[in-house]
Amino acid sequence: MARMDAFWEGVLAGYGIAIPVGAIAILIVDMGLRRGFPPAFMAGAGAATADFVYALLAVIAGAALAAALAPYAAVLQIASAIVLLTLGAYGLRQAWQIKSEQSTETAVEENRSLWGIYLRFLGLTLLNPLTIAYFGALILGRDAGATIEPLDRLLFVLGAALASLSWQTLLASLGSLANQRLSPRFQRATSIAGNFIVIVLGLRIILTLQ
Repeated sequence: MARMDAFWEGVLAGYGIAIPVGAIAILIVDMGLRRGFPPAFMAGAGAATADFVYALLAVIAGAALAAALAPYAAVLQIASAIVLLTLGAYGLRQAWQIKSEQSTETAVEENRSLWGIYLRFLGLTLLNPLTIAYFGALILGRDAGATIEPLDRLLFVLGAALASLSWQTLLASLGSLANQRLSPRFQRATSIAGNFIVIVLGLRIILTLQ
């Protein structure tokens, strides 16, 4: 039973970090809106992989790693802001090119593009040092008064990763449904609004730097 408790705690932790609506969520929905489910799913998989990596690092050395990253928090925030501003601007440009017809890319080009999307969202999500602080705090809190066995840690990480992936997949599905059901004009308006929000979030990071 303790084993399953560790798994479900990981599930709750994964939803806790994934559900709050932020730039990544908006970008995943926008990807589904503009390009359909496969690209949006790969974007979500990239974000979920980053959550998995940080959850794994947290259960191995959460406190030490969070402390090691602390001096570089401002640099990572600036890098994250620059990436968000760039993606927001790029998304605005792409929004004007939304069409009802499918792309004519070859299968090889599409596959290459999908992995590029995966790596882009993996890297963007890894720029957030707060994720490892979040998982580290949960691990340290659970560790109070008891030693967590390796299998429990593994189940916690697995639960967090699956929860994150399921949420990102839901976002990808919502975006792709909009892609299928909404007119190109409405898709364009929605995409423009979403990317404006991404730009605002990037500016907010810069303005809140101490």
